[in-house]
Amino acid sequence: MMRRLLCVAVMTLLTATTTYAGGSYADVLRAKRANRSISGLRPMADGDHYTILKGRAVVRCSYADRADSVVLFRSAADIADYTLSADGRMALFADAGSVHRIYRHSYTANYALATAEGCEPILSQVRDVTFSPDGVRLAYAKGNNLYLYDIASRRSTAVTDDGAWNSIINGTSDWVYEEEYGFTRGYAFSPNGSHIAYLRFDESRVPMFEMMRYDGTLHNRAYEFKYPKAGDPNSVVELWLYDIAGGERRRVEVGAERDQYIFNVEWTPAGELYFYRVNRLQNLFEVVLVHSDGSQSVIYREAAPQYVERPSNATIHFLDGERFIVCEETTTGWMHLYLHSVHKGRLNAITSGRWEVTSLVAASDKRVCYLSTERSPLQRDLYSVRLNGRGKERLTTADGFYTIAPSAEMKYYVSTFCNATTPNIVTVHRGDGRVLDTLVDSRAAVAAMGKWPKREFREFVTERGDTLNYYIQLPHDFSAERRYPVLLTQYSGPGSQSVRNRWSLDWEDALAAHGYIVACCDGRGTGFRGERFKKCTYADLGRAEREDQISFARHLASLPYIDAERIGIYGWSYGGFMALNCALHGDGLFRMAIAVAPVTSWRYYDTIYTEIYNGLPQQNPQGYDDNSPLSHAERLSPRTRLLIMHGTADDNVHFQNTMEMARRLNAAGKQYDMMVYPDQNHSMQPSCTSVVRQKMIDYTINNL
Repeated sequence: MMRRLLCVAVMTLLTATTTYAGGSYADVLRAKRANRSISGLRPMADGDHYTILKGRAVVRCSYADRADSVVLFRSAADIADYTLSADGRMALFADAGSVHRIYRHSYTANYALATAEGCEPILSQVRDVTFSPDGVRLAYAKGNNLYLYDIASRRSTAVTDDGAWNSIINGTSDWVYEEEYGFTRGYAFSPNGSHIAYLRFDESRVPMFEMMRYDGTLHNRAYEFKYPKAGDPNSVVELWLYDIAGGERRRVEVGAERDQYIFNVEWTPAGELYFYRVNRLQNLFEVVLVHSDGSQSVIYREAAPQYVERPSNATIHFLDGERFIVCEETTTGWMHLYLHSVHKGRLNAITSGRWEVTSLVAASDKRVCYLSTERSPLQRDLYSVRLNGRGKERLTTADGFYTIAPSAEMKYYVSTFCNATTPNIVTVHRGDGRVLDTLVDSRAAVAAMGKWPKREFREFVTERGDTLNYYIQLPHDFSAERRYPVLLTQYSGPGSQSVRNRWSLDWEDALAAHGYIVACCDGRGTGFRGERFKKCTYADLGRAEREDQISFARHLASLPYIDAERIGIYGWSYGGFMALNCALHGDGLFRMAIAVAPVTSWRYYDTIYTEIYNGLPQQNPQGYDDNSPLSHAERLSPRTRLLIMHGTADDNVHFQNTMEMARRLNAAGKQYDMMVYPDQNHSMQPSCTSVVRQKMIDYTINNL
């Protein structure tokens, strides 16, 4: 009889799954693909044209006239990426079929050089290839060494020769710099092409991490790479300068302190080298300028009691050899733009207010264009302002989320707009905001893929008096007279934002077809609400975030149409850390929790990310242990169904995290479910992206 009832339940589930559009992850994926954008958009130097990828061709387009388009270059193979020479007369193609992934951003590939005469293969399994500014040569890395390639002679010259796996890296980054500072190319040509500056990483003291690979072989093997966990030694990074004509190398002084971060090697328009320097605790950031005579000066310094937000190449923007723009938050507690002089320091504020600049789009002697949260932290709008902070104009019109691709000097720009109810609309504009053309409108295509839940944006006040933003998505057949189960989806990491007026679809959206409410709240520690709100979690990662998600669950439980007995929570990575914490501290409040690739102790995660938010474990052990899910396994309520999912080849959040969580749960006599994905990385790639998400849909339906 029990088996018959089970079969009936399964048939009912299958019927429900196929009754509504958008009820499976396959439906979601089709709609995601229908939300189109422009592929490979690159502005050209003339300011009047841009290039895009169309299949195996690079096409030049006019901003002002859609009919003015021409194929510049063709590739014989599918293109993973492309780069144009400064004069636009040559292109580099990375062969998509030859790509060999290293880590999240890095890869090697075969490259071809395209000219007006045709396209020919030139380099095999190299990485980080770029043209010199004069178009005479290329630079690339291979085997942890840096090389120059003369285009006319088709010959390579080694700039370095001491590169070795897990020891010395020249011209590219190590694992932790790539992951946390977001770059792989660790070199830069001087503006006239006469010199190349590059980083040299000595990672010999960084501890080795061993990750088992299975790969369907009879005898599996271990993959070893250098990974500095919190408190471990980092790579010692040096800066070197190579004279291309003379073949001479010299080391550039980066300071007496060796336990620091050196990155973002660039050149000013005047041809002077500069680099970023950040101390180990990441509460002091300096920009160091190397003058033509070899002397150095610190032209920008920023310090904070907790930490300085991780700088990127967009933090500093030079207008000329003397003036530069800085984006920083420590002066007022809100991220804003400031005009600086190399010799005079800060000149003036360009923007101000209780809102944040999210990116500098373009800058010239006349105006600065930027995206900001001025109208709402949930939105992004484009503004233009003079360098003295006067004459501000808003160039965007709709409520939602804009991303901007500017032409040279911002004569034109390409805008991609969306909001919670509108998928991508891509338009071309003049610099003053006037629309010239619509390139993409995804609304009809996405609508044809199914009926999708709409987000309502709301606020609530916690027991502690904090006002938090959240969104809620109601089922297709919602009735205020019924009570619905609810899934909380969240990430919650420092400076992140999940609640925003932007179109997005993922597996949770399929639940609307099955009668579920989905809700998401950005608690304390998340971004775009000022420095104080973001940095209040410093040195105590997980506590305030957990409190806010539990408060959010209680708030939802108080709503008349929520079934308080059927509240679940989900998260991936940092969100997985939070889902576990909420399951363990919720005292049965959560009927179900799903944690994918979760951090279970910040002792297991990398130096740069962990230490900027939690300090060093040697100095702050309680900040690492008190909020670790490993310390509270015994608190898992028998009422809470827990699913942990992880890929064994996750080089970011190591499978070790899940294994140690399993050890603690087993020791505490707790029951839980686990899904393991052999040889899949942190994103469950290369082959389990969809199956993982369908599993979460099914698990939610069966357990919530």
